[in-house]
Amino acid sequence: MTNTAARQGSSDIARQVRTDPVVQAFWLLRIGFTVAPILFGLDKFAGLLTDWDGYLAPAIDRLVPGSAHQAMLAVGVIEIVAGIAVAVLPRFGGYLVAAWLGGIIVNLLLLGNFYDVALRDFGLLLGALTLARLATAVDATRFLGRR
Repeated sequence: MTNTAARQGSSDIARQVRTDPVVQAFWLLRIGFTVAPILFGLDKFAGLLTDWDGYLAPAIDRLVPGSAHQAMLAVGVIEIVAGIAVAVLPRFGGYLVAAWLGGIIVNLLLLGNFYDVALRDFGLLLGALTLARLATAVDATRFLGRR
């Protein structure tokens, strides 16, 4: 690819990001579903936002090996991986995050006193599914300089 062709491609991409609502929605969701899982995953180790161990349903805690704290550390690693997956492969990562949110919703419903958070997470699940679908319409590799 020549420099002129590369500049023209960059110009087309910049124009799409500025003007195409589908491309804008894709990038908003991609950034959000990259950053949020990574930050939540890191906080499983730092514990700045909340005491995450309290969000693990006793029924789930009995199923997984180790303590609730160890389970939440594993959850943190999975969330970080999911965020990276969205950044690198949004078509796959969107579905991965949606499935993970589905598991979180089941866990919250088993706890019995976080229905509001479960409902919010259902909305996030729909957003993650939307990202995966938009990723099929918006060829993300064009925006990363790969063909």
